[in-house]
Amino acid sequence: MATEREIGTIENNRAEQLSETDIRRYSRQMMLKQVDFEGQERLKSSHVLIVGMGGLGNAAAPYICASGVGTVTCVDFDTVEMSNLQRQTLFTDHELGKNKAFAAVQRLQALNPHIAIHAYTEAIQPDWLRAQLSTVDVVLDCTDNLSTRELLNELCFQSNTPLVSGAAIRFEGQIAVFPMTNSAPCYRCYSQFFKEKELSCMEAGVLGPVVGVIGSFQALEALKVLLQLHNPNGGTLLHFDALHSEWQSFQFHKHENCSICAKRA
Repeated sequence: MATEREIGTIENNRAEQLSETDIRRYSRQMMLKQVDFEGQERLKSSHVLIVGMGGLGNAAAPYICASGVGTVTCVDFDTVEMSNLQRQTLFTDHELGKNKAFAAVQRLQALNPHIAIHAYTEAIQPDWLRAQLSTVDVVLDCTDNLSTRELLNELCFQSNTPLVSGAAIRFEGQIAVFPMTNSAPCYRCYSQFFKEKELSCMEAGVLGPVVGVIGSFQALEALKVLLQLHNPNGGTLLHFDALHSEWQSFQFHKHENCSICAKRA
């Protein structure tokens, strides 16, 4: 099992009920009938795991933290490079060479010092992830490689943990929510339709705001999961064409021979 390194962690004894500071801080979203006091308390007691603190993670994490999610864990073993700064907006020249999860947590703590934020700076390992998923309410897949996506999918399915998956490249982005219920398709039901090798931003390029749009949308979908506002059936892929500013919605179904979820129907 990998050793967990929680760097820059804020530990607070958070009560289940909202404090006066919470009520003032989150008042604008608590005005929404779909949130109200009950929803905000639900966010406060929730734990979100963000895997990948590149462009998608940089865009999603600030909204997750600012919304009042009580515990957030950021995962990334990579370090900040000059070429990241065009789209990874939590970092500046001062963060060059630092671990991405560590650097992101430093910025996120300043954004909201009233929640618990953890950084895990090692390569993700199955045993560590299994242990984390016992306390996690939703996972954001902000990674850029298929093997990690497949690992997240498999272990989230085993633990019934909802998975919000995003991807962005060139002028395109996509997002899908996998509720991990018995009837809903998993990521493997979708990924079987494309080849094993995927291009990265390093190989194909990406326009910075595209990852911002997709990452922000991942945060939105994750909050909807926590607030019980999402579609429990899943099976919807949203595709964003940034060049023409168009969204398209595609339906996909649970695959009868899926190696991950077919046995549990």
